[in-house]
Amino acid sequence: MAKLSKKQKVAEASVDREKLYGLEAAIDIVKSNATSKFDETVEIALNLGVDPRHADQMVRGVIQLPNGTGKSVRVAVFARGDKADEAKAAGAELVGAEDLMEAIQGGAMDFDRCIATPDMMAVVGRLGKVLGPRGLMPNPKLGTVTPNVGEAVKAAKGGQVEFRAEKTGIVHAGLGKSSFTKEALKENIEAFLSAVMKAKPTGAKGQFVKRIAISSTMGPGVKLEVSELF
Repeated sequence: MAKLSKKQKVAEASVDREKLYGLEAAIDIVKSNATSKFDETVEIALNLGVDPRHADQMVRGVIQLPNGTGKSVRVAVFARGDKADEAKAAGAELVGAEDLMEAIQGGAMDFDRCIATPDMMAVVGRLGKVLGPRGLMPNPKLGTVTPNVGEAVKAAKGGQVEFRAEKTGIVHAGLGKSSFTKEALKENIEAFLSAVMKAKPTGAKGQFVKRIAISSTMGPGVKLEVSELF
C-alpha cells in the first residue's frame, strides 16, 4: 500500500471513519480537504440494496444539476443534414454519421456524451460493443436519442449527469467542484439523491439506499447519515 503524504495524513485524521455526518458538515470537511493545485471534483457514491443483474432492479437515470458540474463536457452527435448543423451550432465537438462511426471504431473516443437522432440508431447500433461498456450508448430514456439534438447538446454541456448502478449496486457521480459554494454543492447533492430515489426500481426490496459517502478527487471519503436525507 502506498505511503500517505503529510497532507493526506492530515486529511485522513480530519475524518472519523466510524461516524455518520450530516450533509452540511460533510461538505465542510470535503471542501477543507480539497487542497490540491487543481479544482478537485466533489464525488458521491451510493451503495444501493439492488442487484442490477436483474432487469427489475436496474437503477438508471439522468438529472440536470441546478448548479452544473463545473466540468467541460465533450459531446459526440450522430446526425445528418440540418440536424448535424443544429448539433454543431449547439457546441457539439464531434458530429457525423458513418464517418463518425468509423472514427470511433478506429479509437477516437475523446468525448464524454454521445447523442443520436432516431434515424441514426442503425449506424450507432454497430458500436454497441464499444460504447456500451463505457456507458456512452445513446438511450431514448436518458434523452440521448432525440430529434432535438441542439437541446440535448446544451443540456449535456449545462450540467446534466447520467447515473447507472454498477454490478455491485453502487452508483457514483461527480456533482461539482471543490470551488463551488457550500450551498451550491448541497443543492446539487440533494437534487441527485432525489433523482436516484425517483429511479427506484419495482424489484427493489428492503432498504433501497444503504450507504452514502462524498469526497473530493484526492480527499478521504466522508460517510453521510442516510436517515437524515430521506
